[in-house]
Amino acid sequence: MDTASDSIVTRARGVVNEPGQNSWKPWQNRGLGPGNKEGWTAFPPAGTSARRLTREESFEAEALPHLRALYGTAYRMTRNSHDAEDLVQETCLRAFRAFDRYQPGTNIRAWLFTILHRARTDSFRRQSRSPRTVELTGEGPQVPPPQDALASGGEDIVRAMERLPEVFRTAVVLRDMEDFSYDEIARILEVPVGTVMSRIHRGRALLRTALGGAKA
Repeated sequence: MDTASDSIVTRARGVVNEPGQNSWKPWQNRGLGPGNKEGWTAFPPAGTSARRLTREESFEAEALPHLRALYGTAYRMTRNSHDAEDLVQETCLRAFRAFDRYQPGTNIRAWLFTILHRARTDSFRRQSRSPRTVELTGEGPQVPPPQDALASGGEDIVRAMERLPEVFRTAVVLRDMEDFSYDEIARILEVPVGTVMSRIHRGRALLRTALGGAKA
């Protein structure tokens, strides 16, 4: 691993391992704002001229503020903090290496989540298995679990989410917790929109059934 890549992974580890802290925003110390998409410092010190950010600095400013959200989704995918951390670091490393192909001003959050999903899929392939799916005998309830209840992370919700098959759990998390659109989720998971809708519908149905049983 080259020095720049090693630095990115180290910073990624620092971001996801600081519970209770706000996501680190590199531009706070460099005069770079999230709206600056050209890779230039927006407010250089008095008496100096603006300089172009290095590739590493640009990546930090664009990508690292999203790592906490990536870690939250990775944890719900893996249900293990160590595996989630490894997955985020792999995602971060892949994103840094591919950063030259990222178009500034486009949806970097969706781009990062796409890389996260691919890294997770590759992990399954290395283990010669794929995420488990199940078929429901009925259509299930049409009403989704309340979004604020999902986001609140109550104990019953957490336990119910952990019991969902991963393909359904991931789709529900991306929609109801990360607030991606169906089209964005389809691009992230690299499946048709209809498949996304089906997974979300079935995941919500399983979740509501589990929650109903927990309250009984």
